[in-house]
Amino acid sequence: MHLVVGLGNPTAKYQHTRHNVGFLFLDFLAKNKDFIKKTSFLSYELKTNNTILVKPDTYMNLSGESVSKYAQFYKIDCDNIIIIHDDLDLSFSSLKYKIAGGNGGHNGLKSCDSLIGDKYFRIRIGIGRNPEIDVSSWVLSDFTHEEINILNNDIFPKARNALNAFIDNEDINKIKSNFSIKNIA
Repeated sequence: MHLVVGLGNPTAKYQHTRHNVGFLFLDFLAKNKDFIKKTSFLSYELKTNNTILVKPDTYMNLSGESVSKYAQFYKIDCDNIIIIHDDLDLSFSSLKYKIAGGNGGHNGLKSCDSLIGDKYFRIRIGIGRNPEIDVSSWVLSDFTHEEINILNNDIFPKARNALNAFIDNEDINKIKSNFSIKNIA
């Protein structure tokens, strides 16, 4: 079984923000299917085949609480956990992957690392930085309509293909080579 976690903040207020790109990606994967609230897991989930898609129902800095509940209950090892998150250090419309490593100051990853370790697969979706806006305001700002179109038409399909390749046990270097994107916008 694989656990696929999109990081984001709950409530409609944050729905289209840069920090919620993990939630937006899971919505793309779900294709209008409804996520079910799972109070005991602090999340919303959608089960498909041998995969559980999860949107933590905690704020970003507590995401690991939900992830650890799933990992413990379903006995899912870190090497079968995939976390999708925004990355300030990648320009918008960049897409990269890695297993383990630092959290780059990302509070959602810090929370996950502290509760499950850092050996999970990461799908890193670039949101870039705006030097004229402080970081917290930038990550909580909404994507533009043009940016949403780029995500849905270019970034998310490529990330979905990488996710499927990972679930099919393809080599991480092959995934990086075949599915990374460097700033297409």
